[in-house]
Amino acid sequence: MIFAELQYEQDYSEIHSELVGYLQSKFPNLEHGLQGDSWIWIFAGNEKVAVDTFSSMKHQVKSERLNSSLTKEVIGTLAERYKLTELDEPELEPHEDL
Repeated sequence: MIFAELQYEQDYSEIHSELVGYLQSKFPNLEHGLQGDSWIWIFAGNEKVAVDTFSSMKHQVKSERLNSSLTKEVIGTLAERYKLTELDEPELEPHEDL
């Protein structure tokens, strides 16, 4: 599910390294890559939050869990440094079922 989308002018590939560096400073358990799309996976306990461009030209904050405390923490951390739009209701990705 998509919970928020970052807002920026440049291409997502240009912000990838900066975004990874910032999130790594806040969340030590992180994986990332940039090949066609930008993806960052943040792990804490049994939770995973993705910040990726798989379904948009801007980074979106995603989680499989509706009431994820990690998702809220990632959104709050991103909001301290970046402009983002938080969705009123999470949206399903095209590959997700109800």
